[in-house]
Amino acid sequence: ICFLLILMKRTSKPNIFSPSPLSMKQFLDFGSTNACERTSFVFLRQELPVRLANIVKEISVLPPRLLATPSVQLLHSWYIQSLMEILDFLDKSPDDHRVLEMFVDILESVRNRHNDVVPTMAQGIIEYKDAFDRQDAVTDHNIQYFLDRFYTSRISIRMLINQHTLIFKGNTNPAHPNTIGCIDSVCEVTEVAQDAYESAKMLCEQYYLGVPELELRQMNANNKQEPIHISYVPSHLYHMLFELFKNAMRATIENHDTSRSLPPIKVMVALGGEDLTIKMSDRGGGVPFRKTERLFSYMYSTAPRPSIEDKHRAPLAGFGYGLPISRLYTRYFQGDLQLYSMEGHGTDAVIHLKVTY
Repeated sequence: ICFLLILMKRTSKPNIFSPSPLSMKQFLDFGSTNACERTSFVFLRQELPVRLANIVKEISVLPPRLLATPSVQLLHSWYIQSLMEILDFLDKSPDDHRVLEMFVDILESVRNRHNDVVPTMAQGIIEYKDAFDRQDAVTDHNIQYFLDRFYTSRISIRMLINQHTLIFKGNTNPAHPNTIGCIDSVCEVTEVAQDAYESAKMLCEQYYLGVPELELRQMNANNKQEPIHISYVPSHLYHMLFELFKNAMRATIENHDTSRSLPPIKVMVALGGEDLTIKMSDRGGGVPFRKTERLFSYMYSTAPRPSIEDKHRAPLAGFGYGLPISRLYTRYFQGDLQLYSMEGHGTDAVIHLKVTY
């Protein structure tokens, strides 16, 4: 609350303390036709403190025992520091080129400081659960609600920072000339899926010395002769698919540990007039219907618990954050991620993404 009061004292608009929702089309329109660093600076120096202050406030009202864990205390300090650094720009002139350069540098510093937010918060939840074994459903529900909001806010903040730094610092990728910041206006979905499969395959082979094959198909209802391209953030799509491939590979191998061959993981990519849909099907044995929603809980994981210091393990393996955060990525741009499981057979994971033309 005190940081919101600081903001209110330093600005003349008391009604601006809710984050401004931004669509994919708004990101694309701004980056492609109206890319003005001054305008972006004026917007972000107001928008980022609002989002950071909201997170600081929400962390401060967590259950005292969770707030007191070393990992959450560390996170709290990161957000306070980042908030104060951005607040320093509220009174600076947007017409000063040196100010704009400093702002980009600070944004990159903030982004780097928060690189380990997800595993650090996960470690805080583990510390909390280990110290206080008596968990109740109400507390678990409240923590789930907080983490959904917390990680959604993190996605949005990083999206804003990446767009500004990539567009105005000139960090373009020659291999993808159609990118606008971190958005690829002609993102080739099957290429991202293949990359995510290869990365998950490498990890799977390290652990299990084998891996299910991939059967990848696509159907473009708009033009059957053309590969599927959409405007999307490739890193978001990669993250979702990588997590789904890891889950599918692990389930398939453990469900066929006595078999001489592994059934393939089947992926179907379909593009229609409004939606892009990706269905990933495995024969990993599935889960009971009553446990399906539990797979999206931050307080639940079917994998062995990792240590945050274990740098050789796959990112977040065992924390149970892969599916819930992947669903947040889909929902950030009005999509969704759903699981349909047949116990005794396998699971279909379906990603729905809204198409922007």
